[in-house]
Amino acid sequence: MVRPCGHRLGEKFKSQWMAHLCGLCLALRGDHGQFARLVTNYDGLLISVLTEAQAARPQDGRRTAGPCPLRGMRTASVARGEGARLAAAVSLVLASAKVRDHVADGDGLLARGPVAVAARRVADGWGRAGARGGAGVGFDTGILVDAVDRQLGIEALAGPGTPLLAVTEPTETATAAAFAHTAVLAGRPGNAVPLAEAGRLFGRLAHLLDAVEDRTADAATGAWNPLTATGTPLTEARRLADDALHGIRLALRDTEFTDGALAHLLLVHELGRSVDRAFGAVPRCAAHLPGPEAPVKKRGFLAGCGMFALLCCSCQMCCAEEYEGPWSGKKREGCCRDCDCDCPCDGCDGCDGCDCCCPCDGC
Repeated sequence: MVRPCGHRLGEKFKSQWMAHLCGLCLALRGDHGQFARLVTNYDGLLISVLTEAQAARPQDGRRTAGPCPLRGMRTASVARGEGARLAAAVSLVLASAKVRDHVADGDGLLARGPVAVAARRVADGWGRAGARGGAGVGFDTGILVDAVDRQLGIEALAGPGTPLLAVTEPTETATAAAFAHTAVLAGRPGNAVPLAEAGRLFGRLAHLLDAVEDRTADAATGAWNPLTATGTPLTEARRLADDALHGIRLALRDTEFTDGALAHLLLVHELGRSVDRAFGAVPRCAAHLPGPEAPVKKRGFLAGCGMFALLCCSCQMCCAEEYEGPWSGKKREGCCRDCDCDCPCDGCDGCDGCDCCCPCDGC
């Protein structure tokens, strides 16, 4: 959901962001094996970012990693420690749930019995690995598993008139728990409440934006979509998204950071861009909603894994102006794509005293 442009981040924040991305990838490999690196994702690294942002000595959470093909065989300073391990555990559990969901829906190759069996084994292995990783940093991943299980039941009962926030609640609960635990890891227990609120609203946004982006494709395939099922118009979804963005900004103001510049940049500015990107030309006036678009063809689990490896090894995720998501088939933008480098603080009313303004200076 948060896919920042390297040009817009500027050199300082780009190197910090990459340190957390590589740190998550290496934590997955170190604790759970090479195959686990497939679940590396941009949103998961926010857990690592928040943990380091609160730490008394942030510099202690870095190490120099060896050469990697995805970095052009260069060494790099990468995040390490409990924040990266928590991010890895959360990513594994949620990836496990996503695979099981694809198996249950019979998506693509997963409609075939032998492939579905293999995918279930992978999902079960990731689930167990995530539970072990969570326990290692004092986090009960059962909260995430329970949220996923409750989600299925809520969706089965949802219909026209069901409040959309009733459908997003399990996701909100899961992300609230993960965000709040970063305060525990950083030794800042007073931050647990505001970060839980920020996590809850981040989970709401994740669910909303996924529903908006999938709305047309789901309608074409007959797949379940929360907006369609509850009869929620896009204008209401946009209102909820804007309210969540405002709530996250307020929650971060109440959080005590040692250095919260990157967290602010990602969770305020870049998250706002993600909302705009998801809704696209959707105006706030219901009279000007866009027409239907071409459906997106999704890939099955194994085909998606192969495409993920290809995108990583060819550096398209970083450098391509546009590429297709390995599983979703949605159009994505490479994180280092060319951009207009406009100031991320444009229109922000919450940046007083924030040293993230403006990372584009001198770009």
